[in-house]
Amino acid sequence: MRIALLSDVHANLHALDAVLADVAARSDIAARYHLGDLVGYSAFPDAVVARLDAERIPGIAGNYDSTVATGYKHCGCRSENAAQEALAHESFAWTLAHTTDATKHRLAALPFRLDIRPLGGHVAGPTLTLVHATPDSNLVYVTEDRSDDFLRKMAARAGLQEGDALAFGHTHKPWTRLVDGIRFVNTGSVGRPKDGDPRAGYVVIECASGTAPTVEFVRVAYDVAAAKDALRSAGLPESFGATLETGIA
Repeated sequence: MRIALLSDVHANLHALDAVLADVAARSDIAARYHLGDLVGYSAFPDAVVARLDAERIPGIAGNYDSTVATGYKHCGCRSENAAQEALAHESFAWTLAHTTDATKHRLAALPFRLDIRPLGGHVAGPTLTLVHATPDSNLVYVTEDRSDDFLRKMAARAGLQEGDALAFGHTHKPWTRLVDGIRFVNTGSVGRPKDGDPRAGYVVIECASGTAPTVEFVRVAYDVAAAKDALRSAGLPESFGATLETGIA
């Protein structure tokens, strides 16, 4: 079974629509899930949440989703310097003010984690676990330079074993590794990539019995200029548009 995983849309409706169209054009995708951070940094938080609801795409809460839903004091995002910190607070304040109560209720209802049995629970087969960052927190950045031991501890906390897979996002940089027969995959970002490639990104993971899950990274071009214009019209910082244009935060 091949499953499409979408993460970190961050209110970028243009990127989401392009990814959903790309997924719909493929005949090999059996299911779709999102890995959170639906809102923040872009102009369409309500529309993105409504679009995923309309498409009946289940998923989990990212840090931005849970902090907006609960009206927390900040988004839980990591900032490298004072300027980034100020921009993060500006984005969070804007998002809080521009999401309806209905959207906040939808975000609050998202689970922290999903365990999927792609082959069904009636036969032996892999478990695909979805979290936003780690099985314990949606704030920890699981970057590609994390050690195998760090990944083993994540798998142990999730209760995974050989043949299973753990998928996560949060860093906006896609990568994958196989450790002790367990597939780890960072799904990158649909709406705000930070790996130097501005195209929207998603992952197709294939799960089969008796073999470790495999991963395909997919990139999709979208109308970045229109997304930037929407940011400008919304009064969001110009630097957010530069990130969309370059794929660098």
